[in-house]
Order: sequence, then C-alpha cells, then structure tokens
Amino acid sequence: MKLIGYFRSSAAYRVRIALNLKGVAVEHASRHLRRGEQKSPDYAALNPQKLVPALVLDSGEVLTQSLAILEYLEETYPQPPLLPREPVERARVRALALIPTADIHPIQNLRVMGYLREKFGQTEESAFSWSRHWIETGFDAYEATIANDPRTGAFSHGDAPTMADLCLIPQVFNAARFKVDMKNYPTIQRIYETCMQLPAFDAAQPAKQPDAEA
Repeated sequence: MKLIGYFRSSAAYRVRIALNLKGVAVEHASRHLRRGEQKSPDYAALNPQKLVPALVLDSGEVLTQSLAILEYLEETYPQPPLLPREPVERARVRALALIPTADIHPIQNLRVMGYLREKFGQTEESAFSWSRHWIETGFDAYEATIANDPRTGAFSHGDAPTMADLCLIPQVFNAARFKVDMKNYPTIQRIYETCMQLPAFDAAQPAKQPDAEA
C-alpha cells in the first residue's frame, strides 16, 4: 500500500497514526500542498478532489477521505480497535471525531485560507483570526463534551486511543500554529500529552515525516 499525504496535513496525520497503531507498513509519498502538487493531472486522476490523503491499495483501488480510510483500516485490521463494541459508545466516538474533522478542519484549512485572502482581500492576520475562531469554537464543544463525562478516561473515550483521539491530536498541532491558548482546554491538553507519549502518535507527527519542513 502507498499513502499519499503531506507532512502538515491534519487529514493525512490521522491516517498515519492509525497505520502506526495497527502496525500496517505502507510506502509514503508526498504532494506538496503549498506548491499545488495535488492539482497535477496524475494526482487528479487518482483523487478528483485534489486533496490528501489518498491510500493506494495493493489491488490498485484508491481510497480517499481520511475518515473513510480510518473506517477501512478498522474493518481490515481490527486490532487494536479504534471503535468501542457497543453501538452507543461507537456513536459517541464518531461524534467526537466529527468535531475536528467536520466542524473545524474544513473551514480553516489551506484552500479556505487561500480563498479568504485571494477573493475577499483578507490579510494574513485576519485569515489567522478566522482560523483561530473556528478552532476555538470546536474545542469549546469538544472540551465541554468530554470534561465531565465518566466515559472519558486517559483518552477521549476510555483508557485506550480511539478514532476520536486520532482526529483530535492533529487539530491540537494545528491549533499551535494559530496560537490557540490551550489553557482553556485542560482535558484536551491532558489527552494530547497522553497520546504523544505513545510511539504511534509520536512517529506520526509532522516534524518526523520525510517531507517535513521547518
């Protein structure tokens, strides 16, 4: 298998963590998003959305969208599980995962920031302010959801990493770039610190990727 990503992509980061946790070895390839390499005809043929990640299976099938890839890995490499067994618990984990992946990331990612600057004349500072606002809005909800829920353990749900954590941690990294004050989110910060002690999370971080830049 080959994972096509970008070191700073939150979506690719989620998939890297899952692959590491499940011990699945893949070939890594990169498309530099800031240089527009994802828009090249060869990549557009693989992924018409021109986004990363894309997971190219040994069969030649191409999987896109990070959550779909996570679900595929969960179904084909079930150990260790990233979703609880009980349906209600699974729904809670999926709902938590959707806060960063559906409510935060899509409206403050690279192409949205670029559109704000190019089409609406926003400055770098105002575009950063936009991103910070939506990260904080999402983190407010995530923190409130997990802070006093007895199902929250060492991680977002229980005492083992779940899909929720795989989606949360890349957004915490992203929050640092936009100068979000994590003192307002003590439970998220605690979970982040717990996750980053695990080799699977540590090895997946942007700075440790072959295409990493300062």
